[in-house]
Amino acid sequence: MTSRSFLRLALAGAVASGAVLLATLPADASRAPRTVPVRLLALNDFHGNLEPPTGSSGRMVDENGNTVDAGGAAYVATHMKALADKNTIAVAQGDLIGATPLISAAYHDEPSVEFMGKLGLKVAAVGNHEFDEGYTELRRIMKGGCHPVDGCSPAGPWKGAQFDYVGANVLFKNPNEKTDALAALGQQPQVQKLLSDWGVPALPPVSVKWMNGVPIGFIGLVTQTTPSIVTSEGIKDLKFVDEVKAANVASKLLKLVGVKAQVVLVHEGDQVTAGQSPDACSAVPGAGNRIATQVDSEVDLILSGHSHQAYLCKVKDPAGNDRVYSQGGSFGRVITQVDLNVNVKTRDIDRASVVADNHVVTRTVTADPEISAFVQTWKDRVAPVANRAVGTITADITNVAAPSGESALGNLIADGQLAATRTGGNAQIALMNPGGVRASLTYASSPVNEGDGVVTYGEAFTVQPFNNLMQVVTLTGAQLKTVLEQQFTGGPNNQAFTKILQPSANFTYTYNRAAAWGSKVSEMRIDGVAVTDTQSIRVAANNFLVGGGDAFLAFRDGTDLWSGPLDIDAFVEQLGRNNPIAPPATNRITAVG
Repeated sequence: MTSRSFLRLALAGAVASGAVLLATLPADASRAPRTVPVRLLALNDFHGNLEPPTGSSGRMVDENGNTVDAGGAAYVATHMKALADKNTIAVAQGDLIGATPLISAAYHDEPSVEFMGKLGLKVAAVGNHEFDEGYTELRRIMKGGCHPVDGCSPAGPWKGAQFDYVGANVLFKNPNEKTDALAALGQQPQVQKLLSDWGVPALPPVSVKWMNGVPIGFIGLVTQTTPSIVTSEGIKDLKFVDEVKAANVASKLLKLVGVKAQVVLVHEGDQVTAGQSPDACSAVPGAGNRIATQVDSEVDLILSGHSHQAYLCKVKDPAGNDRVYSQGGSFGRVITQVDLNVNVKTRDIDRASVVADNHVVTRTVTADPEISAFVQTWKDRVAPVANRAVGTITADITNVAAPSGESALGNLIADGQLAATRTGGNAQIALMNPGGVRASLTYASSPVNEGDGVVTYGEAFTVQPFNNLMQVVTLTGAQLKTVLEQQFTGGPNNQAFTKILQPSANFTYTYNRAAAWGSKVSEMRIDGVAVTDTQSIRVAANNFLVGGGDAFLAFRDGTDLWSGPLDIDAFVEQLGRNNPIAPPATNRITAVG
């Protein structure tokens, strides 16, 4: 898709023949209403959970402090229909797709995007997971066409999303796109100048929707950290710029075309104090709060995502005025409702009228029959693959971190990755990123009655849903130590959280929590032999890590790159060995201090 197409989408409904929007009042203005109502219903971080999510991912603390079962597409649809009225615009804040269960991922998330269309979604910010399969695949999801490798799904040719994806801070690196982008804007010299100074949008920066005779402008933003948390190859032509700066440019763009009612949909958020009501302002100020308080005062409302938390806050904008800043959890467990009034004359939102409420998507209501049938259709299609037994376990193997930071499941995955890369890649050790271990393996049988201890392909895929490629690179002992130092906060990469890589069984080391960054890691051993700074080591990891993901930039210094099987295939092969498998010990890393 060209920049021309994207910008035409961005300004659809807002610009006509290059003319600025003008407020048009009825002939008898004395009888016209002073304000008109608008209702927003928002979802974030759905992650393809068409079926009700299980375990803790399927529970939510409600407004009364009770923990209840929540989520599932058919229940989302029921609640959305109950909450929607004639004034409603449905929106979303990213990660609708990516890191999804097999029912969606097997078909490149087309079922989830189709479901969002059935919900009546109109606008969604892109999240980092929208880029999991790269920018080109995101464009296909947006515009349609069959997958270039796997072809059409059982539903036939993909018709594209029925809603607008927006991302104001996603730009092309190549300035040669600029001429095409500016040409798309026709006779709007002020708009041309603004974008000429800014850059070349890779996605529509804004979307304008009309409701009750007034335009509402939606600005999409994705976390600026996206390059560190998705595979680099798929976004190599893009840059992700500061969210606040991009929002301010987009706000000016909207203002230039006469759109004064402005809402930011941002895929970035904050953590919360655990166990709070979804309506509490429990957010601990962080990256999301910075955006919510610093974007231009022309923006009236901030709806966020990414951190998978639920909160409703009022923050001060740069002019000192209140504006709502909220998020609705994840996995379809919460719908955020925002009611507001827009002044017909000024076409701006009356801030005093804004009222927000987070509704838990309970399962005590009747599941929507149309969506239930839709989900069942896709479940039936994927069942032969999903229900295939691939191994057995003797007990739960969890992704819960031990005090050292390693987990039994992370260790099991690393062992499988080493086994899958020894031949061909000559791997000597393997390292797995903990964020890629998305769920635990449970001993108890699932509802498909495969039997206690039996692991199905669907369960394995839920653990590792990214389809990353296994790779092997050569690092020196000193470079390997730098990789391990990059696990901890305080280093030059500005790692936001300590992220302990999961090691294969033959690799051990010690780290000192109290030591200064750069001196934390010691006593590295491979097969019991001490590692020296100068020796060459073949290290296996997924292509996300090898590309520097999660701020492990020292992986990029690796040489002699070899690529092997998919990580899910390595995991499935490991599950098929030495059955039944007991949970591996978490004694490969020694933590002191």
